[in-house]
Amino acid sequence: MGSTGAICALLAALCGVCQSLQGGMLFPTESPSREVKDVSGLWRFRADLSPERNRGFEQQWYRSPLAETGPVIDMPVPSSYNDITQDAKIRDFIGWVWYEKDVWVPARWIQDQGARIVLRVGSAHYYSVLWVNGVEMTEHEGGHLPFEADISGALRQTSGNPCRITIAVNNTLTLETLPPGTIQYMNDRSRYPAGYFVQNTNFDFFNYAGIHRPVLLYTTPKAHIDDISVETAFSDNIGLVSFNVSVLGSSKAAVKVTLSAQDGRCVASADGSRGVLKVTDVSLWWPYLMHENPAYLYSMEVSVENTEDGQTDVYTLPVGIRTVKVTSTQFLINNKPFYFHGVNKHEDADIRGKGFDWPVVVKDFNLMKWMGVNSFRTSHYPYAEEILQMADRHGIVIIDECPGVGIKDIRSFGNVSLAHHLTVMEELVRRDKNHPSVVMWSVANEPASEMPPAGFYFKELVSHTKSLDSSRPVTYITDSNYARDQGAQYVDVICVNSYLSWYHDPGHTELISLQLNTQFDDWYDKYQKPIIQSEYGADAVAGLHSDPPMMFTEEYQTTVLQNYHNVFDQKRKEFVIGELIWNFADFMTAQTITRVVGNKKGIFTRQRQPKAGALLLRERYWRIANETGVLSNPHNHVHCSVSSS
Repeated sequence: MGSTGAICALLAALCGVCQSLQGGMLFPTESPSREVKDVSGLWRFRADLSPERNRGFEQQWYRSPLAETGPVIDMPVPSSYNDITQDAKIRDFIGWVWYEKDVWVPARWIQDQGARIVLRVGSAHYYSVLWVNGVEMTEHEGGHLPFEADISGALRQTSGNPCRITIAVNNTLTLETLPPGTIQYMNDRSRYPAGYFVQNTNFDFFNYAGIHRPVLLYTTPKAHIDDISVETAFSDNIGLVSFNVSVLGSSKAAVKVTLSAQDGRCVASADGSRGVLKVTDVSLWWPYLMHENPAYLYSMEVSVENTEDGQTDVYTLPVGIRTVKVTSTQFLINNKPFYFHGVNKHEDADIRGKGFDWPVVVKDFNLMKWMGVNSFRTSHYPYAEEILQMADRHGIVIIDECPGVGIKDIRSFGNVSLAHHLTVMEELVRRDKNHPSVVMWSVANEPASEMPPAGFYFKELVSHTKSLDSSRPVTYITDSNYARDQGAQYVDVICVNSYLSWYHDPGHTELISLQLNTQFDDWYDKYQKPIIQSEYGADAVAGLHSDPPMMFTEEYQTTVLQNYHNVFDQKRKEFVIGELIWNFADFMTAQTITRVVGNKKGIFTRQRQPKAGALLLRERYWRIANETGVLSNPHNHVHCSVSSS
C-alpha cells in the first residue's frame, strides 16, 4: 500500500475510534475564558472519634462552622493527616474526618451570571461528601481520582459572604471498595474494650488518608468544553490527530481546533467538534533515551463560540503524536521496539504521606532521569495528574494502574465489586486518555486470579477497558501460577511479579537463574504474549553490610538484582519486554513483624538517598539505552535534570 493509501486507511480507523466518554474530566487550566483559584493550604480538621464514627452526620457538622462543633486543629491540604500530629489515634484513625475552609470567591465570578463556578478535589481517600455553605454538592467513592461539582447556584444564593467548604472523608475499606478490606470487631472482652475494631487489608502499603491532592475553584462560560478526546497515528512524515470535542450548555456552538508546534506555528486546523488534523513533517513523541528529541508535544487549542450569546470558551491540550502496538514478542512505540527499563513507585514521603508535593515530584523525576529510567508503573493506584503531565514533558513511559490491589477474598469478585471496578476504570480512562506517556492500562495488581470467579471478572474488566480505549493494550499484574491463572488469556501483555530468593527460598540466590528461566518459559509457552517482569527485588536496610551477602544488606539486594539481570539479558532477546524494580524508594506500611518502619525494598531510601542497588541499576539502564545507538555516550547525559518546558 502506498503512502496515500496508508494515510486513508489510518484516517478511516481514527475516525471510528475517537469517542468521548460520558462526562468530561479536563484538568483545570487558565485560558482567556477560564480562571483557576487554588484553595489548598491550611484547613480546619476534626476526626469523628465517636464509637460509631457517625456523630458528625448525626449532629450535622456541615451546617455550622466546624469549630462550633468541638475542638479543631490545623491540617495542611494536600497531605495525608496520619503523620501530621503526634497523636497515634490520628495516625491510625479509621472512619470519618472533617475538613473545612472559608474561601473568598472573586465578586466578578459571582456577578457574572454566565459563568460556571466549579469546585474540584484532586483526590481524597476514600469516600467523600462535599458541602458548600451547608448545602451538599456531591459525593464520591474512590480514593485516587478527581471529583467536582458546579457550585454556582449555592454561591449566588449567599453572595457577599466567604464560601465555607466542608469535606467529610472516610478511609474505611470493605470487601466492595477498591482496594478492598474488612473491618474486624474484637469481641473478646478479656482482651479488647467494647467496640474495638481493626481495619484489615491485603496490600503492603500504609492506608494513608485525607485530601491528598489540590482543591481548586475554576470557572468556565455557561457554554463550555466538557471533554476532549484525541487519538494519534502517523504514516511516513504525516501525523494524524483525531479529535472529538464535547460541548455542554449550548446547542448552538461553533467549534474550532488549532494545532501548533512548539515554536508557535499553526500546523493544522479544523472546524467542527469531530475531525482529523493532518500534520506534515510531523515530530513524533518519543520516550526518553529512545530519540535525540524525546517528548515532543504540540499544543491543541480548542475554541467554542456560543452563537446565542457570543461568549467563547478556550482550552489548550498538550498532544503527543505516537502509536503503541503489541506483537507476540515485542512492545512497539512508533513501530520501534521499546524495552521497559524502569521502576515501580508509590506516592509516599515523610510527613506528607500520599499528599501531592512538587519538590518530591521534581526530585523523583531528576533521580529517574539520572538513573536512565524510561518508564514506571503507577503502583498501585492512579497518581496525580501533575505527575502524568511531567511524564509527558520528559518522555517517561507509564503503565497506568487502577486501585485494584489486594483483591484476595472471593467475595470481592461479586457483581457489586465488578460494577465499581468498571466505574473506576471509566474514571481513570476519562482522566488519563490523552496523555502520550500512558501506553498501557493495568486493571489490577496481584489479584487472586486463580479463583474460579476471576475468569469472568477479568474478561469483563479487560473487555470494558478496551471498549473505553482501543488504542492502548491492557494488562494486570499477576503473581499466580501460570497454569491456574484465570485471567491472563484476556490481557495483551503478561506482567509477572516474583521475589525469588526472598519470599521463595529466602537466602538462596543461586536458585534465581533456574527458577526465573522456568517462570518465563512457562508463561510464554502457554500464552505466547510478551512478558514484563513487573516486580522483583529484596529489602535492604541502608548502611547494613555483609560479605558474603545476607538478607536485608545492601550486598544481598544487589546480588538478587544481578542474578535477575543475567536472565533478563537472555530473555529480552526473545519475548521479555521489560523489567521494573520493586521499588524506587522505601515506603511506609502498616506495622507488622516483617516490616521495620516500612518496606525497605527501595533502591533509594524514603529520603531519596541511593543504596548500592541504585548505582547498579544506573549503570545497567544507561548501558541498555546506549545499545539503541541513539546515544553516542551515555555519560554525556547522566546529569540530566528536570527543567520546565
